[in-house]
Amino acid sequence: MPMLSDAFTWMAQLTPRGTGAIAVIAVGGPDAAAILSRMFRGPWGRPVAIGPFGESPSDTVVLVQSDGHFEVQCHGGPAVTRWILDQLRQAGVREISWREWTLRQFPRPVQAAAAEALAEALTLRTAAILLDQFHGALEEALVGIVADLESGRLDSVRAAVADLLDRAEIGLHLTKPWRVVLTGRPNVGKSSLINALLGYQRAITSPIPGTTRDVLTSLTAFEGWPVELADTAGIREATDELESEGVRRAVQTRSSADLVVLVLDRTCPEPLDPRSEDQVEGGSPKLIVANKADLPAVWHPPGLPVSALTGEGLPALMQAIVARLVPHPPPPGAAVPFLESHRLVLHETWHGVNQMPPDVGRAADLLRSWIAKTPG
Repeated sequence: MPMLSDAFTWMAQLTPRGTGAIAVIAVGGPDAAAILSRMFRGPWGRPVAIGPFGESPSDTVVLVQSDGHFEVQCHGGPAVTRWILDQLRQAGVREISWREWTLRQFPRPVQAAAAEALAEALTLRTAAILLDQFHGALEEALVGIVADLESGRLDSVRAAVADLLDRAEIGLHLTKPWRVVLTGRPNVGKSSLINALLGYQRAITSPIPGTTRDVLTSLTAFEGWPVELADTAGIREATDELESEGVRRAVQTRSSADLVVLVLDRTCPEPLDPRSEDQVEGGSPKLIVANKADLPAVWHPPGLPVSALTGEGLPALMQAIVARLVPHPPPPGAAVPFLESHRLVLHETWHGVNQMPPDVGRAADLLRSWIAKTPG
């Protein structure tokens, strides 16, 4: 996205749409000061001032002057925010998106992309990694790789690109959760296990087989990593059309999972259903748990013993899920690619330096272009 022209006066709502305690509207451009000086009826010229905004009826706002632009901070109700935006629009101010505002504030493309991603970070841990990229970790790594290419240090280039590619999967999940799907036969305790992992009753539980008919998802976090847990219908020969659809959706859902948790019942020594066995032998990454560890076992299936009822084994299960999803967490300050376009360029760079003869010039041009302009 190209940088905005300074030829017009602009405004951007920086806080999310909807109801909130406070809304923030940034205003900048050549006529911003003149327009706001007419509308703001408080002490003008101070870095932070409080006063009425607009003609009667008016609303009290906080006006902040900083870094060549202004911020109007007002009550977060949608009606107030719309009214202020309308007042500015009538004065000739053009509204832009907060993403355009981000590019105006942060002209370095990698930094701008990190600032945009920060708005969508799901946990403090993922936000901290994106903040490292905002402060230049990824950009510095790219500049270093280009320098190594220009100096012919291809072994260093290969090692650096390999490290970045190893972290790319983590980077793509900084703004979207890993998907963990629980699967298994009916009544093995999948819904109870979901509820226990979440800490509240999200899924309906019942001793009647086939209670879960649809895919039920919930967002949580394990050790600071965002995870979407999916409860699915029990895998068996369906007894009616509705359950058959539930089984079909369960199989479809686990095929796109980042991790499949196969739940077995220690109190019921039934053979594995072939459609569950394919998750043990191949397909998506998988983890096996043996549920109902609080009851006498009549067989000892493989996997982690857990009890959804008492909580036994749940901390170990959470740790095992994290170990499968994030086997090598990046250290603080590490460079982490966080867009799919990052991974694609790194793959092209990898192929360029590993072909015979290596295409060093093209690899360097790719990275220079990426540093100059990061596509979304």
